[in-house]
Amino acid sequence: MSCPPVEPKPIHIDKRELREAALERAKKRPIRERFKALFRRETNKDYKELIINTEALERRVAMMENGILQGFDVERLDEDRMVGAIFKGKVQNLEAGLKAAFVDIGQEKNAFLHYWDMLPGANNDPSIEIVRENKRKNPNRTEAKSVKDIPRAFPVGSEIVVQITKAQIGSKGPRTTTNLSLPGRFLVLMPYSGQCGISRKIEDKAERARLKRIIGNLPLREGMGIIIRTVGQEKPEKFFDRDLHILLQKWDEIEAKMNSQKSPAFLYEEPDLIGLTARDFLTDDIDRVQVDKKDDYNNLIETIQRISPKSKSKVTFFDEEIPIFERFNVERQIEQTFMRRVLLPSGGEIVMEETEALVSIDVNTGSHKGDRKDGKNFILQANVEAAMEVARQMRLRNLGGLVIIDFIDMKNKGDQRKVFTKMKSAMADDKAKHNILPISQLGIMQITRQRHDESKSSGVYEACPYCTGRGIVKSPRAVSIEIQRKVTNMVRRFRMEEGKEDLTLKVFLHPSALRRLRGPDSALLDRLERNYGLQLSFEAAETYHVENYKVIDESNGKEIR
Repeated sequence: MSCPPVEPKPIHIDKRELREAALERAKKRPIRERFKALFRRETNKDYKELIINTEALERRVAMMENGILQGFDVERLDEDRMVGAIFKGKVQNLEAGLKAAFVDIGQEKNAFLHYWDMLPGANNDPSIEIVRENKRKNPNRTEAKSVKDIPRAFPVGSEIVVQITKAQIGSKGPRTTTNLSLPGRFLVLMPYSGQCGISRKIEDKAERARLKRIIGNLPLREGMGIIIRTVGQEKPEKFFDRDLHILLQKWDEIEAKMNSQKSPAFLYEEPDLIGLTARDFLTDDIDRVQVDKKDDYNNLIETIQRISPKSKSKVTFFDEEIPIFERFNVERQIEQTFMRRVLLPSGGEIVMEETEALVSIDVNTGSHKGDRKDGKNFILQANVEAAMEVARQMRLRNLGGLVIIDFIDMKNKGDQRKVFTKMKSAMADDKAKHNILPISQLGIMQITRQRHDESKSSGVYEACPYCTGRGIVKSPRAVSIEIQRKVTNMVRRFRMEEGKEDLTLKVFLHPSALRRLRGPDSALLDRLERNYGLQLSFEAAETYHVENYKVIDESNGKEIR
């Protein structure tokens, strides 16, 4: 146990089985939802689910489409939610060479603020069509009309209100903007923009004309701007009025703090993952939401009641004995997102390497199942499968920056175009801004993808001096969560299969994991023992690798796997 764990073999996941299981669940939807689908002629529509799992230290939300994991978000309950947070800060210094200001917002590192992000409306999104101007006639806040005005408008020591657009990653401080925005269910309120627009993803001309009329009727305050989100398509005008009212109330609370508190001051943070699920993820095309914690279920219902009451019927409380992510085959699919190799249906594979500068992805033939002796059909088939899987894995792993994909060589230009087209369609629904270049003469495809937060792997692993070249090992918290999860699953299994009620278990582990269990997580262990009638003991040894642990049933001295 003193050696690092062997890199696990890639998991083969039969997606056909996942689809069949999802279709069976679709038949068990509430009658009202099935009638709706029938009325809308959606009988062949993909079955989409949200699965929400909450444990002592983490909350996880999985977005499933026909049983296949398409989106995955993690909220660490002992960490602040930084992206979208608004602070009142103080300009510490201006770097003319970088064209950036550094702002003290009371965090570990000063926030980075590019000069372009200090100009009103400078970060306009090309995916938004501006249809109305609502400029403030006499602006009552300091503004710079051009980059040259910034040193005069925001001298060192001056107070400034900023919003985090990109969380701290590694040694880099958080990136911020002065162009604040507050997302709602159907609208985004921009208190200082003065520009009103509509998402270009809404393509129907008649619908766009209707939404333009709605924008003209909304009771906007002078100088404020709004954007109608894609989810607002086909929604009645009263929904937008209600959403704007909620957002203005929220802004009034922020402004009151802004005027009463000295810098640096925290003014606002985005809702937790339950609130974000209700606001952003629970769209009309979601068929079912399952939540495994009663408090979260009640909070979700309460939030939905305020913003979208009709969606309440989609939400159910999951109270089965088996863990929810295992029940719906989510856990195995999440495990895949931490592996270097991912298998493709045809027998090929992709190998993913994440570095600080870029992400490299290699497409290999593996043990392919091509149906032609010359292999031509397989090469195109494997590359198309790889394009679809790479798009999915980038979303699941939250990969960003420059992504380089080395496809299997294709001489035929037509085949290269097919792979490029497939990649564009696979990433069409990706909410992160991205740009895809055609396959080059070297057989390389380049993709840039915006990332607002750290990748998923960074929350589970931390730097390690003895990791056989990986550069990362699981953190004590991740090991603690894993041990608690494994012990809980063991107890449930023994109760169901062997009828055992009282168990005495001993855990052998590394001292760093024991310090976490005996320190910050001690109350969770006490609760675990009380709830399940357990007796837990621990023995730590430096010879154990930080990721390794062993659980022994003391009644027979056997290791439990």
